[in-house]
Amino acid sequence: MQVPMGIKLFQPLYITTTFLIFLSLILVFPVLAVDPFTQGLLSLKTEILDNSNSLKDWILPSGSTDKIYACSWSGVKCNENSSLIIGLDLSVKNLGGVLSENQFSVFSDLVELNLSHNSFSEKLPVGIFKLSNLRSLDISRNNFSGHFPSGISNLDSLVILDAFSNSFSGPLPKDASEIESLKVLNFAGSYFSGPIPSEYGSFKNLDFIHLAGNSLSGKIPPEIGMLKTVTHMEIGYNLYEGTIPWELGNMSKLQYLDIASANLSGSIPKELTNLTNLESLFLFRNQLSGKIPWEFGKIISLSSLDLSDNYLSGPIPESFSELKNLKLLSVMYNDLSGTVPEGIAKLPQLDTLLLWDNWFKGPLPKDLGKYSKLKYVDVSTNYLVGSIPPSICSGGMLQRLILFSNNFTGGLSPSLSNCSSLVRIRIEDNLFSGDISLNFGKLPDLSYVDMSRNRFTGGIPADIALASNLEYFNVSYNPNLGGVISEKTLSLYALQNFSATNCSISGDFPPFGPCKSLLVLELSMNNVSGILPQSISNCQNLVSLDLANNNLSGQIPVGLASLPDISVVDLSHNSFSGSIPAKFGSSSSLQLLNVSFNDLSGLIPFDKSFKVMDSSAFWGNPKLCGTQLRPCRGPNGLELGSRKTQKLAWVLITCGIIVLAITAAFFGVFYFRRRGQGRWKMVSFSGFPRFTANDVLRSFNSIEEATDMVPPLAGSDCKAVLPTGITVLVKKIDWRPERMNAMMDLISRMGNARHKNLTRLLGFCYNKCMAYLLCEYLPNGNLAERIRTKRDWATKHKIIVAVAKGLCYLHHDCYPAIPHGDLKTNNIVFDENMEPHLTEFGVKFLIQLNNGPSVARVGNEAGEIERAIQEELYRDIYNFGELILEILTNGKLPNAAMSIQNTSKEVLLREVLDENDVAPSSSVQEEIKLVLEVASLCTRVRPSDRPSMEDALKLVTGLKKQS
Repeated sequence: MQVPMGIKLFQPLYITTTFLIFLSLILVFPVLAVDPFTQGLLSLKTEILDNSNSLKDWILPSGSTDKIYACSWSGVKCNENSSLIIGLDLSVKNLGGVLSENQFSVFSDLVELNLSHNSFSEKLPVGIFKLSNLRSLDISRNNFSGHFPSGISNLDSLVILDAFSNSFSGPLPKDASEIESLKVLNFAGSYFSGPIPSEYGSFKNLDFIHLAGNSLSGKIPPEIGMLKTVTHMEIGYNLYEGTIPWELGNMSKLQYLDIASANLSGSIPKELTNLTNLESLFLFRNQLSGKIPWEFGKIISLSSLDLSDNYLSGPIPESFSELKNLKLLSVMYNDLSGTVPEGIAKLPQLDTLLLWDNWFKGPLPKDLGKYSKLKYVDVSTNYLVGSIPPSICSGGMLQRLILFSNNFTGGLSPSLSNCSSLVRIRIEDNLFSGDISLNFGKLPDLSYVDMSRNRFTGGIPADIALASNLEYFNVSYNPNLGGVISEKTLSLYALQNFSATNCSISGDFPPFGPCKSLLVLELSMNNVSGILPQSISNCQNLVSLDLANNNLSGQIPVGLASLPDISVVDLSHNSFSGSIPAKFGSSSSLQLLNVSFNDLSGLIPFDKSFKVMDSSAFWGNPKLCGTQLRPCRGPNGLELGSRKTQKLAWVLITCGIIVLAITAAFFGVFYFRRRGQGRWKMVSFSGFPRFTANDVLRSFNSIEEATDMVPPLAGSDCKAVLPTGITVLVKKIDWRPERMNAMMDLISRMGNARHKNLTRLLGFCYNKCMAYLLCEYLPNGNLAERIRTKRDWATKHKIIVAVAKGLCYLHHDCYPAIPHGDLKTNNIVFDENMEPHLTEFGVKFLIQLNNGPSVARVGNEAGEIERAIQEELYRDIYNFGELILEILTNGKLPNAAMSIQNTSKEVLLREVLDENDVAPSSSVQEEIKLVLEVASLCTRVRPSDRPSMEDALKLVTGLKKQS
């Protein structure tokens, strides 16, 4: 049979086409077979920045299956037969990027979605709100920003909504209150603003609500009191107005209530005592006033009560003795008074008692510690009397005993000797007496002991050498302590600071062991004798050595001069002999050297560091010579004591007498014109040589005896070279006699402020009309002179953090707080390592203290000063915000608040990135964005809306504030 020609031609073409179609089906089949869920996740993966390759297993398998491919992938949870994806957990995978609106639409059966602990940014995709079966949504600890989108109420099965720690702004979403199934609501740690919606009082099943750490304002809505099912509520760390609504007392199931640091005022509502299930109540750092409600004694379940840092007055209610479950009681930093109730001692669960800085008087409860296992006790800065309760450590868990600045008497409690849990003892500035009866061998964890300014006797216990973890030990100004320093005392491995000034200590100077940690050694004004051991060279980290006014002899060890970090050395008023070690001259760290009034001989070294020293550093050494004192005899020069020298001396003495007579007459007239301003006095702070007022004033000019004179300084500031050659910045402060005490108190606190980012106030001399502050002088200029210098981001960030650390120390680690008062680029100076230091802190407030109105009543004056301090602290924070932008823009925005508040964040960010040559995709963009946000927060118009410096520091160092 013949095949038609047309059929013959078509047959090969047909076979070829059929083969190609078959091959295409084989190749395309895997793609066509991919289920929509897997396809959706692959699409989602394309949007995600996965720098850690956490989703490396999100790939298609080689074989086919009738189940969902993605069920085997990390973070994907499917139902029992792997036919539906019901959970997606991408938490803690170091993911980032921007999620689009529709990537989640296919996952309609999703029950759990967890994106937490990542770096997703920009707007939260609204598509998530279409997942109608969702019961748990966790987007916490990301960087989602902008307004929280509407539509959350569509998730009508939602039980958990956690959006903690993002960058949301604008109002809280009202429609969240429409989700009747919701039990957990967490919108904390973002930048939500405006009031808490009154609708939030309508949740039906809510158990947990957390709104703290935002920028919420307005009054707390009383409707919140309608949340009958809530057991845990945190709404503090915001900037509310008004008082605590009494309606909160209707939240009958509430167990945990935190409204700390929220700018609330008024009294504590008595209705809160209706919360009979309450276990924790935190109302600290507000402006609450009035008395603590007596009815709090009814809340038997109460375990933690913190009412600190308010304006509460009156006594601690006696009813607190009924709080048998109380573990923490903190009422520090208030205006409370009266005695500490005896019933406090009988609370069986009490482990933390913080009462410091109030007006408490009388003794501590005699049974304190007898019925509970106390851990922390701080009752410092009150007017308490009596002795340490004998059973203070009966529970065997006491770690910190802080009693300083009271009027306690008697000896140390015997129970402390066996209190092996002790870590820190601070009992300075009291009237304690008797032996230091601590059994150091049984205190293995003891690291800090301050017993200074008391009346102890009996010497320093020899067994102090057994305190293996002791870092700080201070017994200074116990004038009758006596005793000797045992041989192993200065060999303690962990010891950093040993201070025993003015203690009548005698005996030979002990040898040094390893002493690798020793930084400060102060033994001045004692009767220590013998030689200074050569083994001091073992103390390679020693910074400050003060042995003035003792009976030491022998040569100054060369090893002392070779220590790499030695900064302050005072060996004056001893009997050292021999020459001054030449190695002192090559020390790069030495700032102060005082060897006056010894028996040194020979030539004062010619090194540069000695040439700038004043002659007073070498006075009282008849055998010592050099340019600072008198010429040494040269091969062709006159001998000391020759006839020519004697004649010349008589001529000089005669001329000196004439000059003195004229000067005395002049100053006599000057004195009567000034009607007498009082004799000058001198105060030196730690590490500063003990100069007299005359020593200092003579450094300003040529006045020989400046007892009643005002040195004619040019202007209010000048540099001066003091005896021993240290250069200081001198600042003149005038004061009215009635303001003198208050101003001297602030100056003393400024002098005791020590931080690596603060310049030091070294001392001051004063009379009844004025004072001269002697401030540390740093030679490398200030930030204003360098502000237009181009710096990389790391350097700028270092400056910002350093300023924040200095301010944070002044605001939070000094008590009372010390406001800087004049934070600007001129007052940020650099040391030899270009480390920034704040200078001029407290000076402006000193001037305000002097110029303020006189207040008759002491109590009113204290209140006035406290309010003024608070205003200045707010101003510091504002100036810090402006300073940030000035640094970021290289000085182009010196008054930046207007730019920050009136320019959109996106525009401002672009300007800053351009100014710093940072590409928008650079890794430092987020850091700059965060620091800009801090500047915005700090320059808010209302002072109470600004963060504390503590919170600002956490933010600029990258530790985002968390409640």
